[in-house]
Amino acid sequence: MQERENFGSRLGFILVSAGCAVGLGNVWKFPYICGENGGAAFILIYLVFLVILGLPILICEFAVGRGSRKSISYAMEELEPAGTCWHRYKWFGIAGNYLLMMFYTMVGGWMIYYAYRMISGQMSAGAEENWSAAAFNQMLSSPRTMIFWTLVTILLAFGICSFGLEKGVEKITKVMMGLLICLMLAMAVRTLTLEDAREGVAFYLVPDLNRLQERGIGNVVFAAMSHAFFTLSVGIGAMEIFGSYLKKERRLTGEAVWIVCLDTLIALVAGLIIIPACFAYNEAPDSGPSLLFITLPKVFSNMEGGRLFGSCFFIFMVFAALSTIVAVFENIVAITSELGKWTRKKAVAVNLIGITVLSMPAVLGYNLLSHIAPMGAGSTIMDLEDFLVSYNILPLGSLLFVMFCTWSNGWGFERFTKEVNEGRGMRFPKGIRLYMTWLLPAIIAFVYLKGYYDMFKGYETKAFLFWMGIGVLLLAMTFSFGLGKSKKK
Repeated sequence: MQERENFGSRLGFILVSAGCAVGLGNVWKFPYICGENGGAAFILIYLVFLVILGLPILICEFAVGRGSRKSISYAMEELEPAGTCWHRYKWFGIAGNYLLMMFYTMVGGWMIYYAYRMISGQMSAGAEENWSAAAFNQMLSSPRTMIFWTLVTILLAFGICSFGLEKGVEKITKVMMGLLICLMLAMAVRTLTLEDAREGVAFYLVPDLNRLQERGIGNVVFAAMSHAFFTLSVGIGAMEIFGSYLKKERRLTGEAVWIVCLDTLIALVAGLIIIPACFAYNEAPDSGPSLLFITLPKVFSNMEGGRLFGSCFFIFMVFAALSTIVAVFENIVAITSELGKWTRKKAVAVNLIGITVLSMPAVLGYNLLSHIAPMGAGSTIMDLEDFLVSYNILPLGSLLFVMFCTWSNGWGFERFTKEVNEGRGMRFPKGIRLYMTWLLPAIIAFVYLKGYYDMFKGYETKAFLFWMGIGVLLLAMTFSFGLGKSKKK
């Protein structure tokens, strides 16, 4: 039997795990929703939910991985009591990994393409007023461009995975994350020296109770809660796999805290780069792809030294995207290696072809298949894939991890805390057993159903009730994983 790979260093584990957590949402979403919801007041609420919501789920994933020494393909089967059906979740988690990469690789390709265009000087202001929007739409409408840069992303990420955990994933991610942090700090200093940047800093970081009241305290709290939940990429086993590569020298709570802190630091510094720059050049700091591909190119075109600054920015974005893609690809490689009893090389080769084929619907959904609107008028195939992952698999998968680690018919709280507290470092508090067992699952269920409500509240009544019914049904089915029994003896 092939010996389980391990990380070469503690720093490697922290940076690779943080690289998985540091996704594009940290850059195109967090700064905007922070400023929109009251600046520093929102940050304080967000940090509270990060500690009580995101951190415990992350620890659960790491514990399942280290306790089983398996990927999600066999982790729960290794740890579950005889006769229970927790192991059936593996198909749920496997689907989540593939679905995420069916569109995330494409978005990673956008980043590399824009980095190339910035470095080569092709992103200067055009004659037309909306030149940056036209450039973005031109990219989306070209199947050849979209396919090529998606393939570049897939080849780069699987190429890294092919070298193995320590020599490939760990070694190269450490370099990418180190460069990412250095680039971010340098760009933040440059942005803060811009004229009129102070107004952007105030919007972003100064507590504004008026904005908080305008948004409504309930909306602000939910925005903080949902972002704290989604920022760490938990729910599909993408973090669990790194726990399976971890030795038992350190307690898991302290390691998870380091990752949460690094993820939060990068999100905060991203805001210091983007928001003041937008304010300095009178551009609205939007949220989503339009911020990166339409608003910021206009900012860079007006900035002195904007070509260099824009090139650094999109190189940083490439590292942010690739670190997540490499992490999820490593999970996919481990899953298929265990299920098929394959070597790493074979798993990489098969999945390289598979992910390429599976990515094509999202890629072509902006051009040749743009007539397909699966989520209603104006939606794309990517929107459907994102909905399945972000609104369903991530929250429901996180719910299953928490229930498995705390419920008596799963792995159980005692075995879970024993695994978490093995080694030296910060101890996991056993006094929060009641919270972990009942209140945390209830919060996750609320986030899940509220997400459905917000997603479909603009639909007509029948459609709204239909989708909410689907959400409740899926939530009930998820609870049945923990309550049901398999037929095997």
